[in-house]
This record gives sequence, C-alpha cells and structure tokens, in this order.
Amino acid sequence: MDAIIIGAGAAGLMSAGAALDSGKSVLILEANAKPGLKILTSGGGRCNFTNRSVTPHEFVSENPHFCKSALHQFSQDDFIQMVEEAGIPFYEKTLGQLFCQQGARAILDMLLKKIDSPDCTLVTGAKVSTVSHRDGFFSVCYNDKTATAKNLIVATGGLSFPKLGATDFGYRLAKQFGHKVTKLYPALDGFLFSDSDRQRLKGLEGISLEARLTCGRRSFTENILLTHVGLSGPAALKGSLFWSPGDQILIDFLPAMADWHAWLDQKKRTDAKKTLLTLLSSIMSKRLAAALLVPTKLGEKRMGDLSKADYAQMTGLLKKFHFIPKSTAGYHKAEVTRGGVKTEEISSQTMESKQWPGLFFIGEVLDVTGLLGGYNLQWAWSSGWVAGKNLRPHGV
Repeated sequence: MDAIIIGAGAAGLMSAGAALDSGKSVLILEANAKPGLKILTSGGGRCNFTNRSVTPHEFVSENPHFCKSALHQFSQDDFIQMVEEAGIPFYEKTLGQLFCQQGARAILDMLLKKIDSPDCTLVTGAKVSTVSHRDGFFSVCYNDKTATAKNLIVATGGLSFPKLGATDFGYRLAKQFGHKVTKLYPALDGFLFSDSDRQRLKGLEGISLEARLTCGRRSFTENILLTHVGLSGPAALKGSLFWSPGDQILIDFLPAMADWHAWLDQKKRTDAKKTLLTLLSSIMSKRLAAALLVPTKLGEKRMGDLSKADYAQMTGLLKKFHFIPKSTAGYHKAEVTRGGVKTEEISSQTMESKQWPGLFFIGEVLDVTGLLGGYNLQWAWSSGWVAGKNLRPHGV
C-alpha cells in the first residue's frame, strides 16, 4: 500500500479520498468502533460542514500564514461542489454557515462512499501500539498486526470530545519523530465564572440574548447564553479561542444601541415618570436588567431623576460589563483544541514533515484552529486533500 492513515475523522477520510483519486492505495486505522463520530456530532447533528466565506483571518496559529496554501488549493467552494455533486441538500444560516438538511450522516456517507474501493482498507477498533521508520518506510503495529507504507498520515485529532475517544496520541507521535508541539488549550468552549461572579449572576441561567463580547482585540456580536456555571453561546465560544488566563472579558448587552446616552436623554424627556427598570425591560430581559442594577439601586429610580453620574454607572454595567473568567469550560465542552504540532516544521503546500519525507500531519493535530462556523471542518477538508494529493511514490 502507498499510505497508512491514522484516524478516520474528517481530515483522515478526506485524505484517503484524495489519495485514491490520485491512484494510491491506503490503509485507514481508526481507534473507535465506527468512523467519523465527531462529524456526526458537529453542528448539533446537522454538520456545519463549511462556511461561505473562509479566509486566514478566521484561524488562529503561531504562524497565521500557514493555512493559506491549503485553503487555496482546496477551498470551501470545492467542498460545496462535492456536496452538490453528491446530491446532498443544504441550507445557509447566519454568517455564512452551511448545514445539511438531512443531518450530518449525509456528509459522513459521502466521504465513506468516496473511499469504497479495493484500494482502501478501513480498520475500526484499531489500537496502534508502535510506529517506527526504517529504510524509507513507516511501520505501524496495531492489534498484533504490522502494516508498512512509504507514507504515514497522522489525522488523530486533538483533545476535545474525550467521550468520543480523543487522546494525545498524535502529539506523542509527533514528538517521537522530533517535532515540537505548542501549548495546548481547550477552545470554542465558553467560560466558567469565578465564585463571586456566579453568586452575582445567580438566578439568570437560561437567559439568551444578542450581545457584543470582546476578548482582547477581537469582538463578536452574536448570542450569549448565561448558564448556572458560566457563559456559553456563539459569541462566548468564539471569544474563548482568544482568551488566556487572567484576561478580562467585556460585554455590551445592548449592541444595537449605538448612542446609549442619546436614548437615555430621550427617555428622560418622554418617560420622565417611568422607572429605569421598566424602560430597560422593554429592550432586554427584565431579570438580567434587575440583576445588573442591584449594586447601583438605580432600578426604581425615575428617568427624570437620573444624573450624568447615573449614566456612567449604567454604561459600566450594561454597555461595558466586565469580568475575569475562572477558566474556559474545558475539553469535555470544547469544540476543538487550540495549538498542536508546530507548523514551522511542516510544509504548508503539502502538510508533509520537513524532517521526515512521507510523514504528514493534518487537521486538528496541527497548530491551526478555526473560529466557530464551519471553519475547523474546512481546515480538515483542505489539509486532508493536499496531503492525499502529495503522497510520495514507492520509489522516492
């Protein structure tokens, strides 16, 4: 065979299909009992398989330019064409996110159909014990068997979703062959409140609203969801990708209200006898407004009695609410892993190791992490495709 692929997730299956299209033979080793389990859970089971707009700006890496070549060689339009040719109906949600109408199973079935070939062997329940290299060939021992090939593709994923079998195997394998691995973090997992913030926001769980969440230099205007332990929802998940311990999170609970002071001035004139809480309840959750105003005792104050100092207090609570998370929610909630195999040691054109000819790393195991919205699956498709298309022939 030409290649051994460790991992039958999105990237691994994609690389297998690309290799087969190029006339290569492959062996896929999957530790789980079934392939593509993470694909089936993506997008709430609907599989947010890509995004209409994919640029390097949506990805985080120590080398922000690394992803450019693969995303160009196999773009979101190329994958959309695959989906259309397979006759899979899909629809677009907010911010360019594309989902399957029939559910994630349709995407997995499409990928499995592409590798349904005499030149492809898929082994599930494959427990890899050792990997070695000798005389230009990689040998992989699994389930008391040994397979040998000129090419080895590592598509083992990251640490997210441990209940689906996620392990650090890919990172350990990279280190075995002399590759460096960045520090690893759970990402796209939201935030946990400190004990004091949990007490301050107690009773607000279940409240969902559009807000602008800022972490460092990145801001996201989407829904947030208050839970009994912290903050979730799309804006919080995206923000967690850029958060480091000790960083402050800033929230604007009224992002559509650009001129907040002008609104207050108008209400002072037209609704002078109404309380602030009454008016806020018309534009946001009354429970949330009441809880935020507790420290100020402004909730029952009439609009006509509000001072400029009161304005400043309200701005700090409603437009510039800030807190320092205790942590992110962790790998059991994380969509992906931030960090991975250092890209400086990998060819951006082919995903091949610069140190070991025929050794490839693709997908989440690399230090490339996308935002929420189909970007991480697109990275799996793109990186998997370029690796599968650039395998070394037997004589090289």
